[in-house]
Amino acid sequence: MRLVLHTLCLVFLCFSCKTPEARRPKNVKSGSFIDESILRNKELAAREEARIQKIITADSLNNYITSETGFWYFYKKKDSISTITPQFGDIVTFDYNVKDLNGNIIYTQQELKTITYRIDKEELFLGLREGLKLMKQGEMVTFLFPSYQAYGYYGDDNKIGTNIPLIAEVTLNTIRKESTTKN
Repeated sequence: MRLVLHTLCLVFLCFSCKTPEARRPKNVKSGSFIDESILRNKELAAREEARIQKIITADSLNNYITSETGFWYFYKKKDSISTITPQFGDIVTFDYNVKDLNGNIIYTQQELKTITYRIDKEELFLGLREGLKLMKQGEMVTFLFPSYQAYGYYGDDNKIGTNIPLIAEVTLNTIRKESTTKN
């Protein structure tokens, strides 16, 4: 009997020192949500770009330029003499209006008033921020922005809804270079 008792104690001792095992999740999720989101966004961008290309093709009066960052634009008034464009920190004043791709006005120039903006140091939607850097003082440019270059998924919480591509007609009034001397 003693032998059986010792054997049982030895068996319990051996099995009680086992290291704990990690519990495995019941449901294994892959990155499918992210993959689906990426696919939806690519499809949305392709549809918007197709609409914009249709507008560009139908407009034989203007010469559209494709930007490096993913929007299109043409000059209504171009300055071919000056070489000065706004750089990081420069202060610009500009007027603009905003339309949808059908040409319906969302915001008039009077509603938006003249804007004073410090390049890349203040909030402004991505496409317009990049578009201003392409302009020279006195130029008038019309930009066509896909929604990801405009207000994107969130809109502007007012008149611009979710995923709305935009047309912005912009006049750059002044460029004031950032001071190079520091006190």
